[in-house]
Amino acid sequence: MKFRVERDVLTEAVSWAARSLSPRPPVPVLSGLLLKAEAGTLSLASFDYEISARLEIAADIAEEGTILVSGRLLADICRSLPTAPVDVETDASKVTLTCRSSRFHLATMPVNDYPELPALPELSGTIDGEAFAQAVSQVIIASSRDDTLPILTGVKMEIEGDLITLLATDRYRLALREVRWHPTTPGISTGVLVKAKTLSEVAKTLGGSGNINIALSDNSELIGFESGGRRTTSLLVDGDYPKIRSLFPENTPIHATVETTSLAEAVRRVSLVAERNTPVRLMFSDGQLTLDAGTGEDAQASENLEASLVGEDITVAFNPHYLSEGLNAFDSKYVRFSFTSAPKPAMLTAQDDLDGENSDDYRYLVMPVRLPNQ
Repeated sequence: MKFRVERDVLTEAVSWAARSLSPRPPVPVLSGLLLKAEAGTLSLASFDYEISARLEIAADIAEEGTILVSGRLLADICRSLPTAPVDVETDASKVTLTCRSSRFHLATMPVNDYPELPALPELSGTIDGEAFAQAVSQVIIASSRDDTLPILTGVKMEIEGDLITLLATDRYRLALREVRWHPTTPGISTGVLVKAKTLSEVAKTLGGSGNINIALSDNSELIGFESGGRRTTSLLVDGDYPKIRSLFPENTPIHATVETTSLAEAVRRVSLVAERNTPVRLMFSDGQLTLDAGTGEDAQASENLEASLVGEDITVAFNPHYLSEGLNAFDSKYVRFSFTSAPKPAMLTAQDDLDGENSDDYRYLVMPVRLPNQ
């Protein structure tokens, strides 16, 4: 195999494909990237039996062939090269990368031992990449990082016609986001559980490439995403996801509206004195929100903000990290806190005007920390 490709093009492609490599591959060959040069195109692929990634880039192919090399090492080498064309050439079990005066020799792995990548399932529909990326970023903050509860490390995708609803929870907060898409089959109705990590990578790397094709296998074992010549597949998470949709309250007699950015900054400041596992208290009264943290002889902080309140005064306390992550997920000018009563959970929704209506296509429900007098 022998080809030449621009350094920036190769580096970006290798880095993207290497994202799917497992840090602890089940077999040594799965630490490799599969490079195939043919007909003016270089394809790169990675696979770990759960997640696969494949893309194609233009290259000047002098001699066709296929090699398997260490993915992480190749990514590190490409990032270190000067900005100039890169020549890649194989000689027996070695591959040589040359870029100006830099030269690297890498050992290859046995290509025949590399498993066949799963095929992309049949196209199920398309979605705007930026809209999907925003929806994913708003929901995955509520997914669990605890691998002992694998079901909660996933995001539930409920598909009904032209509406996709993303749901996530780590038991302490819930997130729900609705986003429109264009299904190939009108009236489609299904639900799948996708790893939050997979969705995060898709959102980050494909979200800016225009429309994203979403492909679901008939046996509901595999999901695929494709955009801009890049495709990735992932096994779905197996198991029954908790029915969290019903936990979002329908009637909330108490609600308060606060400017989003001002509140996010205030929470960040007062939480500086909140020790580990201690909450930030929010006291809503007519026209004002008072935040405070810290107790007794320890450091204390408080701050007042303007707020619009409907219903009775209410005092609640939250984990500052959960509250901050939720607030930072909103891009609206105002955020509305909706309560059934204290110390019930608070549902956060977007609101464009102080006295306007809220939008419920994104809902973030955060569990309160019970105060001594509650």
